[in-house]
Amino acid sequence: MKERIEEVLDQVRPTLQADGGDVEFVDVSADGVVSVKLTGACGSCPMSTMTLKMGIERALVEQIPEVKEVVQVR
Repeated sequence: MKERIEEVLDQVRPTLQADGGDVEFVDVSADGVVSVKLTGACGSCPMSTMTLKMGIERALVEQIPEVKEVVQVR
């Protein structure tokens, strides 16, 4: 599943990079919780929670049914 997660992140990454940010895959738990780290401008942006939930989490859940949630680690 890690490879599939990376593929989806590669799809959303250009949008983040256009705003000076990026996303790093950290881990996925057995119960489908994906941990990511937002970097660059995304790491300190006040809209990062929206980006995480409405952008990254939505894409992952839609394309990988086993993913239940995405959380940010620092």
